Amino acid sequence: MVISMSSTIERVRTGIPGLDDLIYGGIPKRNIVLLSGGPGTGKTIFSQQYLFYGLQHNEPGVLVALEEHPVQIKRNMATFGWDIKKYEDDGMFAIVDAFTGGYGESVKREKYVVRSVDDMAELIDVVKQAIKDTKAERVAIDSVSTLYLTKPAMARSTLMQLKRVLSGLGATAVLVSQVSVIERGFGGPGVEHAVDGIIRLDLDEVNGELIRSLIVWKMRGTRHDLHRRPFDITDKGIVVYPNKIVKSRGELRITESASIIGGEENE
Repeated sequence: MVISMSSTIERVRTGIPGLDDLIYGGIPKRNIVLLSGGPGTGKTIFSQQYLFYGLQHNEPGVLVALEEHPVQIKRNMATFGWDIKKYEDDGMFAIVDAFTGGYGESVKREKYVVRSVDDMAELIDVVKQAIKDTKAERVAIDSVSTLYLTKPAMARSTLMQLKRVLSGLGATAVLVSQVSVIERGFGGPGVEHAVDGIIRLDLDEVNGELIRSLIVWKMRGTRHDLHRRPFDITDKGIVVYPNKIVKSRGELRITESASIIGGEENE
């Protein structure tokens, strides 16, 4: 498949096979992308795969952990062959622990700890320091929904605060957003307007089988594919099938066209 890419747009490749074909070669640099989906759709794997690919290509990264212990994150990443210890030792990668509140013996080894997740100023200060220390070009926050779960009216303003910090420091970021299985939105009122891009992951039961699919809902600064595409989670991470279409959230159809790009640039 051949796609044309504008030489004037600096892009960040996701490292997820098949996905960059849907967005003309990668996410426009400094874009803040909301990765939205229900439970079990692969959001965490997606964000970690994005970071690890960057590390392999000399692009430092920061993972902000809001819903999982840093030790468990490292174990889970290792199951896909994503060993981050070397990059941590080299100062290229850091986990911001916003989950434990600093409690427990293991977290004493963590350099970046947020004591109160309800303190947005503290969270931003710690994240900024981690980005500056590592010179991070990629950031993933898993998940931003935790920050406004009990106060959904704050969703848009919370994302705008994060966006100003992340893009201001030159990072291209993936923000994981939780939604319910049946929810059609993206994780909070107005969040679709606060971010530069939205990728929606879904897991649907069709005839007794679970089908994984994604769609690029929005991506500022580039044209993008407008079809729902199937993907799998393999032992090496997520693989997207850009030459297949999921119709009616379950019916699979293989396209015959040489090029699948069909979107217009988003303002």
